[in-house]
Amino acid sequence: MPFSISSAALETAVADHLPWLRDLYRHFHRHPELSMAEHATADRIEQELTALGLATQRIAGTGVVAVISNGEGATVLARADIDALPLQEDTGLEYASQKPGVMHACGHDAHAAALLGATRILAEHRDACSGTYIAVFQPGEETAAGARAMVGGGLLDQVPRPDVALSQHVMPTAAGTIGKVAGPVLSAGDSLKITIHGRGAHGSMPHTAVDPVVLASSIVLRLQTIVSREVEPGTFAVVTVGSLTAGAKANIIPDSAELLLNIRTYDLAVREQVIAAIERIVRAECAAAGAPADPQFHYYDQYPLTRNDSGVTDTVTEAFVEHFGPRAVYEASRVTASEDFSLIPDAFGVPYTYWTVGSVDPARYRDAVTRGAVSQEIPANHSPHFAPVEEPTLLTATRAQVVAALAYLGAGREAD
Repeated sequence: MPFSISSAALETAVADHLPWLRDLYRHFHRHPELSMAEHATADRIEQELTALGLATQRIAGTGVVAVISNGEGATVLARADIDALPLQEDTGLEYASQKPGVMHACGHDAHAAALLGATRILAEHRDACSGTYIAVFQPGEETAAGARAMVGGGLLDQVPRPDVALSQHVMPTAAGTIGKVAGPVLSAGDSLKITIHGRGAHGSMPHTAVDPVVLASSIVLRLQTIVSREVEPGTFAVVTVGSLTAGAKANIIPDSAELLLNIRTYDLAVREQVIAAIERIVRAECAAAGAPADPQFHYYDQYPLTRNDSGVTDTVTEAFVEHFGPRAVYEASRVTASEDFSLIPDAFGVPYTYWTVGSVDPARYRDAVTRGAVSQEIPANHSPHFAPVEEPTLLTATRAQVVAALAYLGAGREAD
């Protein structure tokens, strides 16, 4: 085996901690906190790490880092995100959110509990590994602010440089399974606010106005041609206009309009192509309409491309298959959602891999798949009904973190 804790011993070690894992998970779920304001969450994480005899560091306000130094060997960084969403929970769980309008609807509560569990297992089994383990509890993933804030807040100077970085995400697939994929796995994401300027007038006198509502409508329609007519067929790209806001009264032509766009791509060259096309089209439509001022572009919530390193993915997958069995590990599809995790390993200049962990009762999931009803019956991430089953989700997520780390930290093993 590539690591020196037997599969049976690891199963037992994690199972012995299940009551503690469940209490942690339920605590985080009951007490969700929004991005970059995860103060009580960070306090609890620090409390648990301190109880293991580990020193902790706060970075970017609510980011928490702990390091297990255990002799010569590789250095592995494992990351979990900890923030919740501005969403009213509707799950009926006995441990549902106690904070109105805030919910852990994306599995970050499970991520935090699993990484704490893995850190505890590794701290208690130092004889089974050699090297350095860096546990990073990252705030602000949902707003693309947290990883950037931790890097800017000195993470690179406060922990050893890792050889590899690891992260995982709970998804609405069968619990007990792990999805892996090499190469691009999560899209780059950009949000964009466009402000266009017209000339307001009375609704009965449109000839005296430059109508931004008509202008915005033309822009929306023209933007739909970017993917269909400018991006090469078979190449992934999404341009979504999620909001168009203009005016407040039926008989008033306003003097401005605002559009909110979301862009997703798997290729950075395509990203640049799409952004250039958006700006070109908006400027041209404004010029054609005789707009009295140039449009304004404001980019925000910008997520990097998550591209799994093939070597690290192969090493971790081999360890997963050896521990969980080949039927539990499958080739996942790319996901069009986005993540900011890769900013951390990219800042260090090290390879990484990012896998998914199932969270739906396996029998329920298989039945929904058989009937072609997954999208209708299985709540997805960011749904107010999102409710992972605790077992085996917590067990699998915790074991996956340990197995992936020990693929590099197993006693006597060097980094590839």
